[in-house]
Amino acid sequence: MRKSLFKWHSYGALIAMLPILIISITGSILVFKVEIDSLLRPNHMLVEAQSSTPRISLDTLMQSALSENPEYELGGWELYDDKSRSDPAYLIKRGTDDWHKVYINQYTGELLSQPNPMDHFITDWLLELHYSFLLHVKGASVAFVAALIMLFLGISGMIIYRRFWTKLFTLRLGAVKRILYSDIHKMVGIISSPVLIILAFTGAYWNISGIIHEVTEHGDGAHVYITQPLYRADISFEALLQQSAKEISSFKAGYLAMPHEPDRDITFYGEVDSSNPFNSEYSSMVSFDKTTAQLLSKQDIREAGLLTVFLDSFRKLHFGYFGGLITRIIWCVLGLMPVLLAFTGLYLYWQRRQSKVQSKQKRQKMVNAT
Repeated sequence: MRKSLFKWHSYGALIAMLPILIISITGSILVFKVEIDSLLRPNHMLVEAQSSTPRISLDTLMQSALSENPEYELGGWELYDDKSRSDPAYLIKRGTDDWHKVYINQYTGELLSQPNPMDHFITDWLLELHYSFLLHVKGASVAFVAALIMLFLGISGMIIYRRFWTKLFTLRLGAVKRILYSDIHKMVGIISSPVLIILAFTGAYWNISGIIHEVTEHGDGAHVYITQPLYRADISFEALLQQSAKEISSFKAGYLAMPHEPDRDITFYGEVDSSNPFNSEYSSMVSFDKTTAQLLSKQDIREAGLLTVFLDSFRKLHFGYFGGLITRIIWCVLGLMPVLLAFTGLYLYWQRRQSKVQSKQKRQKMVNAT
């Protein structure tokens, strides 16, 4: 069985090598997406405000964004109040399904950028490349398969080299290159496999979730293109924001999902005080009717079922920020290990191929000699 597993491990690595390398490199970079954006685009990402400075009313901010961009409707809004990071607003161009992003100073109401496509900036482009290889649903399907293969490689590698634990940090530096590369491949694989398995599993889940959503919602090719607001004009989003904080104890909204499709309502996603370090900043939600502004539903992650809590943990597990900077650095470094594994694995595969060819040639010479 081990021999067969080893063979399929090799074949899987060869088949999915390129997409896994792309996912690996882009993913490690995106662990520090906010920091990179803040360094490259401080005028968009950063604001300066005193600790006592309050946010401007959400209604005023939304009106500013729309009045400056009258050909768009709102699709979503990220809410920050740390006195240093700006609010990104997500706009949908009327009559299309083209999403754009604009940055706004939530303490002054000043728009900090023009609407730009979701993949306009380098890190946003890398995010699209990471998730779908820039091919939308088709690319997400390829990424899903690659994630499954990566999951298989992580599990099968731990099984194949399970006895390597006894000599985990043994590197025969004086040995021939083939043995040294084999030691490196085993050691790196065993050390990084737990993290790579987490990344592959959570990434595969998000890919298949997105694919299922697109197929079920737009599988017939019919898209509902927004041409006007789908919510009642006199609804106060600031009032709903304040109400959401009262509906759930310690609730702090981080994202507003606007009703950009007929079957969607107004939903605030946010975080709550929790002892679970894996609860994400969007773990709880409060939803309101888009025409009456009446409360529809709410979810407190502290009272949610085990499956909901488990799925919500995927965000922090995938990006590695559940333990602060230390775990992010670990995730960034170990997320790059498929590059080293691919290099050493490809070399070992080529060596085995060469060895088989040479053995075959020797046997043929012996046959010819007789």
